Amino acid sequence: MKKRLVLLFTVMMAMFVLAACGADKEKDTTSGSEGSDSTTESKEVFKIGMEAGYAPFNWTQTNDSNGGVQINGEKEYAGGYDVEIAKKIAEGLGKELVIVKAEWDGLVPALQSGVVDAIIAGMSPTEDRKQSIDFTENYYTSDFVIVTKKGSKYENAKTIADFAGAKITAQLNTSNYKVIDQIPDVKQQVAMDNFPAMRVAIESGVIDGYIAERPEAISAAAANENFTYSVLEDGFDVEEADVSIAVGVRKDYDLTDKINEILKGISEEERQKLMEAAIANQPAAQ
Repeated sequence: MKKRLVLLFTVMMAMFVLAACGADKEKDTTSGSEGSDSTTESKEVFKIGMEAGYAPFNWTQTNDSNGGVQINGEKEYAGGYDVEIAKKIAEGLGKELVIVKAEWDGLVPALQSGVVDAIIAGMSPTEDRKQSIDFTENYYTSDFVIVTKKGSKYENAKTIADFAGAKITAQLNTSNYKVIDQIPDVKQQVAMDNFPAMRVAIESGVIDGYIAERPEAISAAAANENFTYSVLEDGFDVEEADVSIAVGVRKDYDLTDKINEILKGISEEERQKLMEAAIANQPAAQ
């Protein structure tokens, strides 16, 4: 009797082990399936790189107000004109928008390495950049102005010559910085990493002004009553690409044509309204 009970117990234990193994195997198979789903999901994500510090094109904010999108891996959100354009592109592609925040100099390497799928960051499609990446059609065109401090000797400057002898800078690795030498006798200052730093430099008197695109200058003046900007009558000698903004993509990116198609569907009137809203909605600190 005891032998039969022992035998029965042994058989039951064996069945239990086999069942457990089968369950584990099924679980492993399911996990593999979930892994595949995860891969599929990753293909449905459109990862955008931006500085999130170049209002009104892009900025960082604390919540999702005015259409802000949470920055990947952070508690903060990104807002601005670029974010609104990115939303329209992602929607047109049928993908989920993911915002990846990076330093300006890190955007192109992030794109080349596949960390992001595109750069939507107020970036101009210059010939230098085209050596490394491709660009879509333009989604905004602007002009260069010079931001100064109210009450300074340059407040009412109207021409490039009016800034002769001024201490001028611009953002590092931008077309803005390259045109500074067109100002006669200019005291060209070291390029700075970002626009908030340049605004501080103007406030403190370290510089007399910086070169920016008109939307950024409008934002600076709106954010700080001590700032103004000069729209130059003669203007800088620039290539069209220097004052144009486009989406940066990897060489031979398979979605470039589709993105161009989506951008063509955004009218000039709608683009201007988006920019006006971005200027109005920017955080005061930007």
